[in-house]
Amino acid sequence: MRLTRYSDIGLRVLIYLARAGTRESPVTVAEIAAQFDIPINHLIKVAGHLARTHWVDATRGRNGGLRLAVDASTLQVGIILLELEGKDELIDCDGLACHLRKDCILRDALKIGLQAFYDAMNTYTLADLCKGKTGEQIVQMHRTFLAQ
Repeated sequence: MRLTRYSDIGLRVLIYLARAGTRESPVTVAEIAAQFDIPINHLIKVAGHLARTHWVDATRGRNGGLRLAVDASTLQVGIILLELEGKDELIDCDGLACHLRKDCILRDALKIGLQAFYDAMNTYTLADLCKGKTGEQIVQMHRTFLAQ
């Protein structure tokens, strides 16, 4: 299994916002795009999705930006990934002309494996992802960007 770039961007945005904490000004899309070298158009789509989940507060305009809207210690990584990746199966058995589709054990095995992945990811929270050297690096990234 490989996560999409969309989910990768979503996780980076959430981690960055979680470490931004309660700073006075919100984090701008331009700041995140510059920090992670992400095209702004992609970032806007992801930020909009995160805002629709109510995990992120997005304010438009000159003094606008993004803020984390939930407690990072309550947001589970598996829930985040499930929201960003969607509920699609690992293999599109219905879209293939497969003669095994009706009695296939592989499809069920993959469903169980995917659920196990999400369950394992749910043992981590957004706050867990921001600890240690990752969190320190993000704080340094904030400082460097704000000093410019």
